[in-house]
Amino acid sequence: MSADSILVLGVNHKSAPVEVREQLAFTDDPEAPFRNMKAIDDCAEFCFLSTCNRVEVIFTTGNQQPCIDAIKKALFAKSTIQHADIDKFIYLHSGADAVNHLYRVAASLDSMVVGEPQILGQLKEAYRNSSERQCTGVTLNRLLHKAFSVAKRIRTETNIGSSAVSISYAAVELAKKIFGSLKDKKVLLVGAGEMAELAAEHLINQGISEVTVANRTLERAVNLAKRFNGKAVGLPELHSQMELVDIMVSSTGASGLILHQEEVKPIMKQRKNRPLFLIDIAVPRDLDPKLNDLDNVYLYDVDDLSQVVEVNKAEREQEALRAERIVTEETLKFLQWLEDMQITPTIAALRRKADLIARAELEKTLSHSNLTAKDIKSIEKMTGAIINKLLHDPILFLKQNHTSEDKRAKLDFTRKFFGLDLEKED
Repeated sequence: MSADSILVLGVNHKSAPVEVREQLAFTDDPEAPFRNMKAIDDCAEFCFLSTCNRVEVIFTTGNQQPCIDAIKKALFAKSTIQHADIDKFIYLHSGADAVNHLYRVAASLDSMVVGEPQILGQLKEAYRNSSERQCTGVTLNRLLHKAFSVAKRIRTETNIGSSAVSISYAAVELAKKIFGSLKDKKVLLVGAGEMAELAAEHLINQGISEVTVANRTLERAVNLAKRFNGKAVGLPELHSQMELVDIMVSSTGASGLILHQEEVKPIMKQRKNRPLFLIDIAVPRDLDPKLNDLDNVYLYDVDDLSQVVEVNKAEREQEALRAERIVTEETLKFLQWLEDMQITPTIAALRRKADLIARAELEKTLSHSNLTAKDIKSIEKMTGAIINKLLHDPILFLKQNHTSEDKRAKLDFTRKFFGLDLEKED
């Protein structure tokens, strides 16, 4: 199979708006894409990937245009997109570009947030779903597994995913710098804002032992606390709760400060000066900036966290350049494997033809001889050695590194020179 037989067709957050992407979701009938694409005769292998930001089909075919048309039809079958408009939203890669694209997707270089790890898990699941339904074969099995190892190599050799690029996760990274491990630490959410909720999710993933939610409306506090198996309290209990926790995330909709330096001084005495990490995600701010002047109080507001995020984003961009180099290198390796795969059938045919001729000639000659079994074995061994020596240079000629065009020309020449396709033509 040549590299040109590998294609990727799809839409993502760059090529199509969400109102188009959501029409390609098969949530009501998850088997539909597999069923529809398996019915395409020209599609030899395929892997179907569907996430909130992309819908892609990685496939192989020996008959490109009819297969591309059929896959487009299958993907957009239930959408309201006019047929004439489909090409405005899709991208299509083939050969080296398709391999390169897949590796970039696996390594999260094509993601909305470069370096986010979720896409690799989603690609693995897509591959598992496709292979379990016998939709993949030798080429895509190899290609997908290589994509996973390329992503792993990039994670190992670069720092592309090591720094936080969201406000909520940046807060968690700072908390880890203050406390080391967050295991068994207690967190207090003040207000029920979405960003505080996200920060709490990240904190829980780091082993936080207890979540308390304080809100002006107790009912909202109860509902949010349920999500984290935590407890809910009213806002008047804020000071007493601060004596107990290690981290406080504040995101109320108050128009002014809800906590002043003078109020926290006595709380720190009650805490015996245990470190207190305060994250103020509210705009306007909830917490008095002077709190940072108190010993063992660490206050970060949304601007502080934004600066951390911007620095981290710049670092990720630098790491992405290193990752792109790895993708290019690994793409070339895969193309080399494909080219070697093209050579293998010709070498096998060459050996088969030589063996058939030698066997026929041996049978003809030995049928009229009175040679012993030992002599016959020696002649057969000698014949095998002659075949190997005769084929050595042609095989070496085929395996030598050249451009793809040269390699194809050499394959054509060798097959014609040794008449390897004559039987097929007959």
